[in-house]
Amino acid sequence: MNTDTHFDSGLMWFRRDLRTSDNATLQLALRRCHRVFCVFVFDRDILDALPRRDRRVEFIRESLVELDARLRQLSGAAQAGLVVRHAVARDDIVRLAGQWGVQAVFAGRDDEPQALARDQQVAAALQAMGIAFETCKDHVIFERREILTQSGTVYGVFTPYKNSWLARVGPAQLPTHDLGGLTDRLALAPEASGVPTLQDIGFEATNLSQLKIPTGMSGAQRLLDDFLQRMDHYDATRDFPALKGPSYLGVHLRFGTVSVRHLVRLALQRQAAGSAGAAVWLGELIWRDFYMAILANFPHVAQQAFKPGYDAIEWDTGPAADALFDAWCQGRTGYPLVDAAMAQLNQTGYMHNRLRMVVGSFLVKDLGLDWRRGERYFAEQLNDFELASNNGGWQWVASSGCDAQPYFRIFNPVSQSEKFDPEGKFIRRYLPQLAGLSNKSIHAPWLAKPLELQAAGIRLGENYPQPVVLHERARTRTLLRYAVVKKTTLPGEDQAGVARPQ
Repeated sequence: MNTDTHFDSGLMWFRRDLRTSDNATLQLALRRCHRVFCVFVFDRDILDALPRRDRRVEFIRESLVELDARLRQLSGAAQAGLVVRHAVARDDIVRLAGQWGVQAVFAGRDDEPQALARDQQVAAALQAMGIAFETCKDHVIFERREILTQSGTVYGVFTPYKNSWLARVGPAQLPTHDLGGLTDRLALAPEASGVPTLQDIGFEATNLSQLKIPTGMSGAQRLLDDFLQRMDHYDATRDFPALKGPSYLGVHLRFGTVSVRHLVRLALQRQAAGSAGAAVWLGELIWRDFYMAILANFPHVAQQAFKPGYDAIEWDTGPAADALFDAWCQGRTGYPLVDAAMAQLNQTGYMHNRLRMVVGSFLVKDLGLDWRRGERYFAEQLNDFELASNNGGWQWVASSGCDAQPYFRIFNPVSQSEKFDPEGKFIRRYLPQLAGLSNKSIHAPWLAKPLELQAAGIRLGENYPQPVVLHERARTRTLLRYAVVKKTTLPGEDQAGVARPQ
């Protein structure tokens, strides 16, 4: 990209990069323009489809308050804050660019299909007005086709992708985008700035503050500071939901209140010093890049199986299937670890990664329901919902995705519970009605002796459900259901794990 050309004025369109530190797009805009107006749009194309109480909208709103204050502080002018709009973004950005007379609009790249379509419309409208539209890589380390096999094809298996990623990563991919000496280019807002209330945009407060989910750049930093004290043990703690193992930075990565480059730099430093925990956590960040690349190169995964043959599976439908899906959503399956995980999701908008695999496998391979139903429910509930990772995770448990678990690998929800919540601490936290059961019986209450159930105050079928399915029978049905795909292969994949875009 030619950075010698300078514009008189530009518009910085904040989207999934709600921070001023290490923001590649903001730095580029300030380098290229003598004046930069900063805008965020609560996009009605997205918001109008959401329920009126949504933690993500509140998270964004609170993070924008901090971003606005920081921009004013950096500029040294109270009038140089963030202009926040509530409109259809693809129309409003074009209108503002023309109204304010800018020569360029800058935005971080987003490869989700809906975002790409929006950006194509914006770019075309701006071009017709003689205004440049420049996008910048910011929320991943490697994007699109930057990591390819030696034959120039897209990786369809994670491990060779990871090895190539690690071989390629270096200072050139991990710059710190410092704003030093450029902040005087932050322009005074040409119209009323400041952040509207939730009510102003038609939303209501959630339990975000009661959950004490930290928002904004400072919130991300607090979580990171805490995780840095635990990172070295991440490999040993990450699979146990009752332990404080994860970083809890997912929602901050999603909305860009923390820089992924900063996280990777820290992980690489710790890994180089011999930290096994840092190496495993870095692997999770690489998985995120991998799924982003899959979505960018195989956009059909947003609606279909990555492996086309898996779309031939006949999932259960009808009233009985709908009742099972509702039981899964509400955490009333009779399997305590599954139900506790769903309670965590419904109450907090968060679910531990191990539990995402367990409940996903249960929906698909115990209940026999289409993975897309679970994907959509997670998309509605997760604070850190990101299309690429959510889709990749669901296709992994359904065995229909790239580098997915084999179709015959079916998590046993009871043994998973015994292994990863051995003392039932997590279950008791979210299913207090089961607290009186022994550590053995809490994983499968229907196998407990009647006297123990009575002593614990549990009446199966009344205050805690009977199992909606029996796992062993469900496993047999799943193997029969997946027989249709026994002979399928990845689209265009060879033994090296290489896939070609369809």
